[in-house]
Amino acid sequence: MISKDIGIDLGTTNVLIYIKGKGIVLNEPSIVAIETETKRVIAVGKEANEMLGRTPGKVKAIRPMKDGVIADFEITEIMLNEFIKKIKVKKLFSRPRILICCPTNITPVERNAIKEAAERTGARRVYIEEEPKVAAIGAGMDISKPSANMVLDIGGGTTDIAILSLNGIVLSESIKVAGNTLDQDIINYIKSKYHLLIGELTAEDIKKNFSDIKNPDKKEHIEVRGRNLLTGLPDTIELSQPEVQLALKESIDKIIKATTSVLEEAPPELSGDIVEKGIILTGGGALLKGLREMLEEELKVPVLVAESPLTCVAEGTGVLLENIKALEENEY
Repeated sequence: MISKDIGIDLGTTNVLIYIKGKGIVLNEPSIVAIETETKRVIAVGKEANEMLGRTPGKVKAIRPMKDGVIADFEITEIMLNEFIKKIKVKKLFSRPRILICCPTNITPVERNAIKEAAERTGARRVYIEEEPKVAAIGAGMDISKPSANMVLDIGGGTTDIAILSLNGIVLSESIKVAGNTLDQDIINYIKSKYHLLIGELTAEDIKKNFSDIKNPDKKEHIEVRGRNLLTGLPDTIELSQPEVQLALKESIDKIIKATTSVLEEAPPELSGDIVEKGIILTGGGALLKGLREMLEEELKVPVLVAESPLTCVAEGTGVLLENIKALEENEY
């Protein structure tokens, strides 16, 4: 049997798997539905995501990843195993080498937890790389030269900001404010103002398809359905774009502040490179309407959205897997 190398973007919101020579073969939500009494797995990924907020009492939909790290070791291992079964990698190949990405500020304990979860799926060897570096490579940036490249990767659980040069991270910051935080901001705002409880999927839909954080239109409204907390009955409210902007403002300000902090710490030579090349936006948050323009206005540097922001990390693992020897040299 032949061996194949696999790249995994083990995200808080989604898991993407890249197989060397094939490209991205899996892109599914990081969710597992289990039976609470027996701990039996009922569904993983897309099927489990459809159950989110709709499960009966005996079934629980769990996100085993929180803020870019493993919150539930056992469930993460089950999830990885199920995804690797889905791509039928064990039938085709002997024990693969796996490259997994993680946020920049995780602890050695968290790093080991991710490594062990991958090893227990049957991996021959596991490599860990930092997410903003892999995202930059996946976005097509050449980080091998002695000039600066800056990436702002807004995922589901963490926002990673990094300045890269000579194949390494010169400066970085990772904050636990990202896509999931923005969803929760919308839930909290509607709950506080309208006494209406909405689910995660509804909040995510508002964020993705309705919000405009730079130029909201007062005339734009959306009907939002949920449960009235005062009556306990189903209810509908009308939400405006400026309200969504207000709900997201505090978290967006935190992302801007963290990015500003990294820029302020950069050596003058690297700052000059960033002014010339700009900042590359990756991750699901890059698609938030108005964010690019807002960042450009606040940071006073060009901001560009990667060609495929949602898959940058997975594609970056593919580039790194082509040079597996370099990964072995950088391993620590």
